[in-house]
Amino acid sequence: MPFILPTYRHPDFSTGELSHAPAVSFVRSPRDGVAPDSYHATSIYPEYFHLGSGRWVLPRESRMDCVAVLQADGALVVKEFRNIRAGEQVACGRHENGEDGIFVHTGAFDFMDSSSEKFAFRSRITRETSFSIDYDELYDLLEFEREYGFILWVLGPAVVFDRDARNAFAELVHRGYVHGLLAGNALATHDVEAAIFSTGLGQDIYSKRTVPLGHYHHLDAINAVRRIGSLKAAIDGGSVSSGVMKAVIDRGVPFVLAGSIRDDGPLPEVTGNAYEAQDRMRALTRKSTTVIAMATQLHAIATGNMAPSYRVESDGTVRPVYFYTVDMSEFAVNKLANRGSLTARSILTNVQDFVVTVERGLRMRQG
Repeated sequence: MPFILPTYRHPDFSTGELSHAPAVSFVRSPRDGVAPDSYHATSIYPEYFHLGSGRWVLPRESRMDCVAVLQADGALVVKEFRNIRAGEQVACGRHENGEDGIFVHTGAFDFMDSSSEKFAFRSRITRETSFSIDYDELYDLLEFEREYGFILWVLGPAVVFDRDARNAFAELVHRGYVHGLLAGNALATHDVEAAIFSTGLGQDIYSKRTVPLGHYHHLDAINAVRRIGSLKAAIDGGSVSSGVMKAVIDRGVPFVLAGSIRDDGPLPEVTGNAYEAQDRMRALTRKSTTVIAMATQLHAIATGNMAPSYRVESDGTVRPVYFYTVDMSEFAVNKLANRGSLTARSILTNVQDFVVTVERGLRMRQG
């Protein structure tokens, strides 16, 4: 059965309390980076703001823990606090059911409720949870999104510590299932290390044998790329002839490597300024319709905070943004699923097995 997006249920503003809701109050920011008192903090859900005369506006791009700013043309833009400018009109009000002219639409999408019993065993994700249907649904989603959406992957370095997983993800890139990539210095560094030395942190990525002086390999890989000048130059020159970053760069897939206080090197393409990296990450997250975060708690949580539960398409259609977290840690996979989003899904497994399984499953479907 082909994948079908769930129906978006538009609010009916002509009935109930919403029919006589006041217009939302806007108060000017006192100075750069500061919101006025009683500012309204946005959530992951679609939020409508009553601008008066029955005109309710849904911001096209949102993000949790930000503010809504009214522009001169009547559009609403969701901004981080650090991007607020003095004098901008910021939406205010802490009530979310129309009392302050703000309606947070938590029942926007018609999702099937998997639980019909008041009491049931195994209602939380654990190591014993079955995920067969999750894989099948993910295959359907990825096939749909490859043609009609924007699939954003968030990767930890474990993806490239295994030969088969590294090859499988590169194949996903080549076959068009990767439209954007978010990661840190470690993912790219160990991918380059694997290309040059066939190791990850000095351990052979197939046999798992530790090689002599292997603890130098990731540093040697960084140094080699820095000497050449860039990852792209190293790939074009043949020094890096395989792997995830080669596939991404060869195919022109946009990526952001966000720096960390603990980075070695780092590689030339790493963005060291945290807020510049956040802005670049958000630019890709804005485009995303499906996000898959694997074996990277910090990057997954950061991306999850940037991703709303919905996206407004160019034709005005409102659709869900799907968010998958994949990790061996129950804490990690449940962290974002507990954000309250119906689109957040978790799969508890070894991320290397996950990548190989997904690539094989998609390939088998295509024959």
